[in-house]
Amino acid sequence: MISHLLNIVYGIVFGVANVIPGVSGGTMMVVFGVYDKVVDELTVYENIDYFCGLYVSDKKLREKYVKEAMDFVDIADYSKFLPKKLSGGLLRRLNIACGIAHKPKLIFFDEPTVAVDPQSRNKILEGIKKLNRDGATIIYTSHYMEEVEQLCDRILIMDKGKALALGTKDELKRMIKNTETINVEIADLSEAQLDSLKQLHNAYQVSFENGQLRIYFSGGRHNIIHVLDYLEQNNLSFGQVYTQLPTLNDVFLEITGKELRD
Repeated sequence: MISHLLNIVYGIVFGVANVIPGVSGGTMMVVFGVYDKVVDELTVYENIDYFCGLYVSDKKLREKYVKEAMDFVDIADYSKFLPKKLSGGLLRRLNIACGIAHKPKLIFFDEPTVAVDPQSRNKILEGIKKLNRDGATIIYTSHYMEEVEQLCDRILIMDKGKALALGTKDELKRMIKNTETINVEIADLSEAQLDSLKQLHNAYQVSFENGQLRIYFSGGRHNIIHVLDYLEQNNLSFGQVYTQLPTLNDVFLEITGKELRD
């Protein structure tokens, strides 16, 4: 969605947008999640130099920026390689280096970690955090909610082109019914006991399957104490007990629905 909009509004060439006036006196760069926005006939170094050169005409300064970008994504050892010789993770890092070399103030990342190895994914995410710490504004789109939770200060949930919810991760989590799920390993429970557990304060749903009891709560600060008190008062033997707070993935599914998308 973002790529289509930006193609119309900004006129992207090779994944690079023109200078946008009024963005903190700097420039904007769009970095796509795909890695086909490089020139196959140029080496890694030449690609980064080419894209940086669209913004930085001073050769000496550009050399400095290219080196910094290569060090930033840890790709300097491959500076003389052609893109076709790189792995998927390295291609993604090259794409990012091409996008950030001229030090833009506003950067779009559209699912940059799709189909990359865990090491490259971690490198990309840590790099994005550093870009933000160094002053760049990051707009990050992803279906990976754990990445969004890790990176983003404010989050917009969209579905079928419509904005459904906006806020910090904590604000979004307060929008859904579930605030805590308590899991208990227990051998057996009767229907009467399950009905009693449903009556616990703030509990709204109980499930029991394969020796795993799950109690879903909406609100409350001491829910696990109430659960343990019930188990002890009824002389029920149990194993591990642990609590789960809602994740952004839970928020996304509750707000957008769980049906499959085309």
